[in-house]
This record gives sequence, C-alpha cells and structure tokens, in this order.
Amino acid sequence: SGGSVIASVDGVREDLSFSTRRACPVCGRGLPRFSPPMFAFNSPQGACSTCSGLGVVDDFAEEAIIPDPELSFIEGGIAPFGGAKSYDFKLIEAALDEIGFPASAPLSRMTPKQKEQLLYGTGKTKYQIRYKGGQGHWRFATAPFRGVCAMLRDKMDATMSERVRERLASYRRQRVCPACGGGRLKPEALSVKLRDRGIFDLASAPVMQTMEFLSGLKLTDREKQIGGGLLDEVLKRLRFLDEVGLSYLTLDRHAGSLSGGEYQRVRLAAQIGSYLSGVTYVLDEPSVGLHPRDCARLLDTLCRLRDLGNSVIVIEHDELTMSRADYIVDMGPRAGSLGGHVVAQGTLAQIKNCAESLTGQYLSGAKSVPMPQTRRAPNGAFLTLRGARGNNLKNVDLQIPLGAFTCVTGVSGSGKSSLILDTLHPALLKSLGQNHEPPLPFDSLDAGGVDRALMVDASPIGKTSRSTPATYTGVFTEIRNLFAQLPESRARGYSPGRFSYNVPGGRCENCEGNGDTRIEMHFLPDVSVTCPVCNGLRFNRETLEVTFKGKSIAGVLDMTAEEALDLFENVPKIRKFLEIINEIGLGYLRLGQPGPSLSAGEAQRIKLASELKIASRKSTLYLLDEPTTGLHFSDIGKLLNVINRLVDRGSAVVVIEHNMDVVKAADWIIDLGPEGGERGGEIVAQGPPEKVAQSKKSHTARFLKQALKQK
Repeated sequence: SGGSVIASVDGVREDLSFSTRRACPVCGRGLPRFSPPMFAFNSPQGACSTCSGLGVVDDFAEEAIIPDPELSFIEGGIAPFGGAKSYDFKLIEAALDEIGFPASAPLSRMTPKQKEQLLYGTGKTKYQIRYKGGQGHWRFATAPFRGVCAMLRDKMDATMSERVRERLASYRRQRVCPACGGGRLKPEALSVKLRDRGIFDLASAPVMQTMEFLSGLKLTDREKQIGGGLLDEVLKRLRFLDEVGLSYLTLDRHAGSLSGGEYQRVRLAAQIGSYLSGVTYVLDEPSVGLHPRDCARLLDTLCRLRDLGNSVIVIEHDELTMSRADYIVDMGPRAGSLGGHVVAQGTLAQIKNCAESLTGQYLSGAKSVPMPQTRRAPNGAFLTLRGARGNNLKNVDLQIPLGAFTCVTGVSGSGKSSLILDTLHPALLKSLGQNHEPPLPFDSLDAGGVDRALMVDASPIGKTSRSTPATYTGVFTEIRNLFAQLPESRARGYSPGRFSYNVPGGRCENCEGNGDTRIEMHFLPDVSVTCPVCNGLRFNRETLEVTFKGKSIAGVLDMTAEEALDLFENVPKIRKFLEIINEIGLGYLRLGQPGPSLSAGEAQRIKLASELKIASRKSTLYLLDEPTTGLHFSDIGKLLNVINRLVDRGSAVVVIEHNMDVVKAADWIIDLGPEGGERGGEIVAQGPPEKVAQSKKSHTARFLKQALKQK
C-alpha cells in the first residue's frame, strides 16, 4: 500500500521490498528524479549547498593563526591576538588555564585535543576575566570560550573597516568543502556510480586515465542502447584534449589556474569537435608551456583545422611551428618604434633566403643562439629539498647546485611547477620567515646558505600608468636628482620632488600627473582623454621650463632607453642603468612607457635589469618560469647574457623551460617525467646537458641531443 509492495519469491528465503516512490522503504530517504542539471555544479539543482559548487570553502586555518608553533601564547604565538591586557587575550589565557596548558609554553607542545579546544572552543563553560577596556579602565566579564576561529569570524562579521577585514582575511585559507569533499555536487548526484566510479572520480582524474577507464568499459546491449552514443561522444572530446597536449589535466581543473597556452588549447579542442569550416582562427603563441614532443601533436591539430577548410593564423616564435607553416609574415626589422614593417613574407624557403630578415637568418642557420664555451661545475654547495609529494610528485628528492644556472625540464604536466613553484619556493620563503602561500607536502629543506629567494615572474611591473621602466629600475630617481642640480632649478629652489609626477608641486594638478583624465559615462565604460591642460606631459609649465641639453623632464620620459643613453653618456649613475636596459634588449622601450602596456617577456626582463643594478648578493636564488615566452631568437641570447651575469656574481638561477636554446646553455639540468600527470612526478635525468642528452628514459634527451648537435 502507499506505493510499496512486499513480494515473496519462490526460492528466496526473505521477503523483497519494492517501492515506486524512489525512496528507501527502511529509512524513508527519497531521491529526486535525476536530470542532467543535477550533475552540474553551476546549476542550483546540482551544486553543493555548503560550498555553492566551488568544492572549497574559506575558513580560518591553524597554520595561519599559529605561524610559528615554537612561540608561546605570551610571546605572540597566536598571531591575530596581541595586547596582553585586552579582552580577547585574557579570555584565551583563561581557556588555556582551563585545559591545563601554560600560556608561557611553546604551542608545539599542545596535545591534539588541547589544540582542538584552542581553535574550536571548550564548550559552554564560562570564564570570569578582568581586562582593560577601550578607555583604559579595568573591567570584568563572564563569557564562554568558543575558540579562536569563532572569535575571528565574529570580528570579521562585526567590523566595518576594510583594513581590518584585509588583516583578518590573511588568516584564512581555502579548505576542501567538508560536505561534498571537493566533489562540488549534492550527495544524491555523488552517489550515482558507473562501475563503482562517480562523476567526481572521473572529473578529478587526469584526462588520460579517464579515457582509459571509459575505453575499457564493456557495455551490455541494453547499456549500449541507453548510453553508447553518449560514451562515444565523451571519448571523442577527451581525445581532442589529448591531441592538443592536455592529457595531464583533470576535467575539474579551475580555469583560473590554467596558463595562457593551456587555456588557448582547451578552446582549440572545443573548436575541433565542432567540425566548422570557413572560420578564421587566430592564436597567440599556443606553444607556450608545451614540451617539443607535445608541440608536434598540437601542430597536427592545427593542420587538421586547416584541412577542414579554415584559415589558421598563429603569432609564434617557435621554430617548429614556423617550419610547418604554409606562409610566414615576418615583422621588423627591430622592436618598438624601430619595427612595425613587413620585412619578409612567403614560404619557409623564401624567408630563409631573405637577407633582411633576422628571423630568416636564424631559421637558415646563419645565426644561432650561442653555446657556452665552458660550463660551471657544481662547487659542492647544494640547496636540498627532500620528500616532495604534492600533486603528482612521488617523494622527489631535489638537489640544486648553488652558484650555477639550473634548468628544470620535462614534458607538459610532469610536475615542474608543482616541484619548483608550489613546493620549493614557498618552502624556502617559510624557512626565511617571509609571508607565503602554504607549500605542497614535503619532508625537509636545507637551504644551503640561501638567504633570499626571488620569483622573477611575468606579471606586470605595475597596475597603473604611474609605474614605468624608469621608475621600476630606479633610473628616474637619478634623473630627477640631476634635474634638481641644474642651474635653473637651483635658482628657483626646485628639489628632486619637483620633477615627480606622483606628488604635488611640479606635476599637472588637473590630471594629478597621469597625463590623462577619466570621464565617467555612467552606464557605459569610463573614457580616458588626454589632459587638456598639460597635453599628456604630466608636468606643469614651470617644471617643463627646466631643460637638460634641450630636453625637459617630460621629453626625457618620452625617449627610448637607447636615445637616453646618448643624452646621459657623461652621467655615470644614469648611464649605468641605461646600459643594462639596452644590454637585455629593451633599448626600444620609452622610459615613461606605462607598465601595464609591457608584454610578459618585457616585464620579466625589466625585473632582471633592476636586479643587475643592485650590489652583488651571493646568497640569492632566482626562480624564473618560462622566461622565453614572447621572445625572438635574438632576444633569447640577450636573456641568457642577463642570467649568466647574475650567476657570475655568485647567485643561483633556476629556470623552468622547454626552449632547447635555453636548456642547452644551462650548467645543470633536472628533467622530470617520464610522462605527464600520474605517469610523471619523478626525476628521470639530471646533470650537465651532455649527460642528460644520453638518457634513454628522458623525452627531453632526444631534442636536447639535436640542439647540442650530437649524433
């Protein structure tokens, strides 16, 4: 009755219960009618109600609240709470006394239960405390201790101060959602299994593993009728991802964590499956982040798009990509204001035979990135990281020779970023007592005497037009000092601050030194127009009247570094900075060029230039992630010169790179693999390039052997 039937079947010793209401007749729990939105974390029907489909939640974390467990509470071991006489301090002190832990003892001596009580409270017990109030008067209070995390949440909810909220947010960390375990979906959707695997199991596995599982399914005739077509379509789309070199990715990977090249290739895989024709595809350096082995597969995919009747336009510096192109357009002859012309166009053979084309000279072999005459041998000092096991790393023991140029290589997804960027760098910052993101799991770190770690990434040198190559490298400070010493400035009483567009005095006050003004368009995006008062020069009329060799301060900022070098050839402090900028191939940049307008490669080299101008620091470790992104063959040689200058000063440089021109120039190579994803995460070869090139296990070896011109 009521939709339930109890049937007795011959040969079965117990009654079998059936229900037409999709509900368990024992516990009464029911299930909704399943539909595709229930398996989508972007849908309200499927998203986990705790994390809203994100798979993670933000909460206050022990490692942020207690950054140094060797400190006691009184010594500041609980970072958010200071002030020995405050209400919070006295309440925590009373709770510690209640659980039997001395406030003067290192927090590392706490038992797990005591630590849990400290973080999450001691229950309903109330404590009488005496504390100093806001007016400096002593007060009494009786209150329960709900735990440090609850106290911080209360403060976050109560404060109206953005500064306080930012400070409290620094103690929060992302955690896997306790309700869905990171699966993003509601329990009903996660309970559906296909051969004992749920949708989260398939989405969280690398594409290659998911392909292997689905390909190995043996369906019954009835199952083929129900889902055979769907299974074929899923496999086809997974193969597209594999063909563009993304078999190491997981399907649940956050889009924000993808590199530019990975993001482009994901979109490319989607386009392959559409089978469109007559479409023009434009790709900007799709080979970024790809190992040479994987690049060939990507080019096969682009050729397939072409063969479907589409046009494919690729902006690229990769030699293999150019060799597969049907037609090449070479821009130049140089960069910046010295470029902007079509130097050569035609087939690969025509570009090679064009004497005016710098690209053609490298493709033909007339020019090449030089090999080092000698390699630096390890001096016996190493930075050692042991037991790295985050993501796909398999208890990796890493040794980086200090005072040398080390290149970390490996096929895409082999674990390079996990090892260097997500484990070594934050672990080293932690050992140096600096702010950092939590490192991936590892056993121990011996810094080998390194007391400074610097990540030279490709992020912009500034978010606004106030940040320029001149300000970032510090050369603008010396230029302002020079202008302040000119006779006209001394007669007028001008200081160096007069020649800064960041402070009142010499700047144009109409645009506040920006050179443009912003007009609010209400329901439309704001519009920037050139300042009508200073005409974009940033300074007021009186400041611009002071000149050096006929150039005002605005005129200097409008010059390229190469032009400025001639202007300041007799000013040693300024000339030194400008020479460095020119040596790294950025002489075409204007000194006042807005930071956000610089390319990733330009921003990275500007940061290296600012390092070269400071005094030598032998205990510095520089980390670079694919610095050749966006670089022409000729620029790679200049980048290597900068790296070698840093190493010659006694520093250690570690570069994650796929470009064989850089790899062959390294003193030491650490090659990860042998494959990507779960099949990677091991060091398969390490040593000088000549040694690694002989490895039978390394995919990098055969490409390196070609670069070294070995047989």
